[in-house]
Amino acid sequence: MAKIITSEEKIEKFLDRGVSEIFPSREELKEKLMSGKRLRIYQGFDPTGPYLHVGHAIGIRALKILQELGHEVIFLVGDFTSKIGDPDKGSTRKILTDDEIEKNMAGWKEQAAQLIDFGGDNPVRFERNFKWLSKLQLEDVLKLMSSFTVQQILQRDLFKKRLKEDVPLKLHEIIYPLMQGYDGVAMDVDIEIGGADQTFNMLVGRDLSKIYLNKEKFIRANKMMDAPDGITMSKTKGNGINLGDNALQMFGKAMSYPDSAILSGLELLTEVSMEEIKRIEKDIKSGENPMKFKKLMAYEIVKTIKNEKEAIDAQENWKKTFSQKEIPEDVLEVEVSNEKLFVDILLQKKIVASKSDFRRLVDEGAITNLESKEKTKDYNAFAQSGTYRIGKKRFIKIMNK
Repeated sequence: MAKIITSEEKIEKFLDRGVSEIFPSREELKEKLMSGKRLRIYQGFDPTGPYLHVGHAIGIRALKILQELGHEVIFLVGDFTSKIGDPDKGSTRKILTDDEIEKNMAGWKEQAAQLIDFGGDNPVRFERNFKWLSKLQLEDVLKLMSSFTVQQILQRDLFKKRLKEDVPLKLHEIIYPLMQGYDGVAMDVDIEIGGADQTFNMLVGRDLSKIYLNKEKFIRANKMMDAPDGITMSKTKGNGINLGDNALQMFGKAMSYPDSAILSGLELLTEVSMEEIKRIEKDIKSGENPMKFKKLMAYEIVKTIKNEKEAIDAQENWKKTFSQKEIPEDVLEVEVSNEKLFVDILLQKKIVASKSDFRRLVDEGAITNLESKEKTKDYNAFAQSGTYRIGKKRFIKIMNK
């Protein structure tokens, strides 16, 4: 069993950096972590898409701190809960098949292993909630459902939104928080980590821990990081910096963030000290060009997820793209505020002559994001931030407002 370390510096970092809220309180959780007792901690990830992204990395890096302190850490794949699907704000999620789930999660362990250690003296456990949720009998489900009222469950913001807008809310969606909450009971955990958008579900799990195990479960809700297109990163949309991206793709995507994201990006996705981030904030407010700080953010993101050598190489390759004046100085710049199809923007700005012209260019692999080096492969792709070469001589720079 790993030795428990009560490093106040590391514990303070876990309690403060990237944290939105702690339940029941920061002080009580600090006392628990300083007690010297070995705790069991987890974060769950539903395989609704093939890539983990840097939004997930916020929690994974928090797990890493507790792994280094000697605690028992669990990386949980929600291969059963993803069949239900965490309810979306606008519509019912598609129920995934077993084959889709297996395909989506195929590379997850390798992606996560860039940030946490599945080997060594204190290995992170890789678990799947199919192990216990698939064994629940109807009697077990009824007992679980009897722990809450309909009124309590409908307090979730997105449920209230769906009801207010008269968007269908199916019964299986309502029990999702109970299924997620039961994970903590089945594993008998002491702490759950998750995005702030999961706070309601995690609090349901906290109540279930009290009911089933007669124990307190602490919750660390992480701050959220938007994607470069200004929309919350999503495995389904694939619109974030993915942990499966190569170093240059990560660097390019980070450079496509708006200036307003620099400080949060440094706090949530890098190891740059908070003291340095405060100095950077002061410099930006005093009129210093944000570009150099965005480059620092991109470099540090790659360094944190990959390593320093890959970060240096990605930075140099990105510089070459722009120092060779591959992009004209008078490139057309377009601001996009909401989700909009890429083809519609190109048509509106007369970059392509028709939808057929666009499809031909996609088929030929002739539309490239010059920052991430990714080619557009989907006719119905949404417009994402970046500078694009369309064919040989057409360029457009897309930014979110």
